[in-house]
Amino acid sequence: MPGTLYLVPTPIGNLGDISARMAETLETVDFIAAEDTRVTVKLLNHLGIKKPMVSYYRHNTDASGAAVLERLLAGENCALVTDAGTPAVSDPGEDLVVRCAAAGVPVVAIPGPCALVTALAVSGLPTGRFTFEGFLAMNKKNRRAHLEALKSEQRTMIFYEAPHKLTATLRDLREAFGPERRISLCRELSKLHEEIRRTTLGEAESWYGQNPPKGEFVLVVEGGGLEQEEKPTLEQGLARVRQLMDEGSTRRDAVRQAAEELALSRNALYEASMAEKS
Repeated sequence: MPGTLYLVPTPIGNLGDISARMAETLETVDFIAAEDTRVTVKLLNHLGIKKPMVSYYRHNTDASGAAVLERLLAGENCALVTDAGTPAVSDPGEDLVVRCAAAGVPVVAIPGPCALVTALAVSGLPTGRFTFEGFLAMNKKNRRAHLEALKSEQRTMIFYEAPHKLTATLRDLREAFGPERRISLCRELSKLHEEIRRTTLGEAESWYGQNPPKGEFVLVVEGGGLEQEEKPTLEQGLARVRQLMDEGSTRRDAVRQAAEELALSRNALYEASMAEKS
């Protein structure tokens, strides 16, 4: 009978955020697959836990993933952890979950810290519908193509970004969505120097161009609204009345038809037409 893979979130900054269930799971599994064992051992020391660990990160997913799966199939239980946050979300743990699902190994997710949900909750932007876009590509062409595909996105958008790439990303976001689009920049969430800056893309680009960014960022960007059609003006209504009268309609009939076509007030249009006559 196979063991179970437990997806165990870790604090995104504040060690007080680890739950009793997270700690209990780390204590009871047979071994831990960690993104960086040097980071995870600090958490284990804080909790007073000693547990065998194996390294599982982006550049060894094939070899390490196969080894972890073999142990799970042999009946051992494993906790998968990242350096911070929920594993398997914008994370190489996704590949291990796919392996386990294909092999019939149970996967249990322990609820806990997640930077994208934390940032969305405090953003001040609509939270009912959102899309998580992760990290934008390093390649400028690919990054801009990604943003181009999001131009018509109406849901709130969430991105992760490192400080050394922030100013370039803000420039690309501003070029794609315009300087007035709202953004919440969430920095160092749950840490001592946590900061939430609610502003526009244009102002954010200017601010961080003069104030070098520090710390990890979650960017929450307002979705685009439905394009609003311009409301027809009284002048357009008068032009349509004149056209209809030139084609043989009476003033009253022309006003009625123009008002219906352009959703204008018939009385206001008639009065303007009479005033124009005189």
